[in-house]
Amino acid sequence: MSASVLQAALLVVLAAGAAAITHAVHPRAPALYLSEAPLREDEVSLKQIQERWQGDVIWLDARPQEVFEKGHIPEARMLNEQGFQEQLLELLDVLQTTDKPVIIYCGGEKCEASRTIREKLLPLVPLEHCYILKGGWPAWQAAQK
Repeated sequence: MSASVLQAALLVVLAAGAAAITHAVHPRAPALYLSEAPLREDEVSLKQIQERWQGDVIWLDARPQEVFEKGHIPEARMLNEQGFQEQLLELLDVLQTTDKPVIIYCGGEKCEASRTIREKLLPLVPLEHCYILKGGWPAWQAAQK
């Protein structure tokens, strides 16, 4: 094999490696398969929210305030890591007296902020129905089109 063929093969291998790493860490990387991943135990889809509760839920947005202000689900309330204590105090009356399910969302499939908020919230306010919106804000936006 000539040196140019070896160089071309090396470039292809390096490019494929870089692409694989980028896909693994990118927050909005597309799925590499057509089937949708199954829901986790603590997740719920938009379809289920409509079917089970006709959309009558309490929405909690776990994204940072500047992102929340750019757009959020109508009537959503902000509860994020940056202002958790203060925001929780403002929501405490509503959360302690509601019988509606609480749905937490953040920036997408790979965003863990909603799961973190749920883990912090449940020991403080025992909610019977508290879920993570599968797909987060992007799933909501896609459903509105």
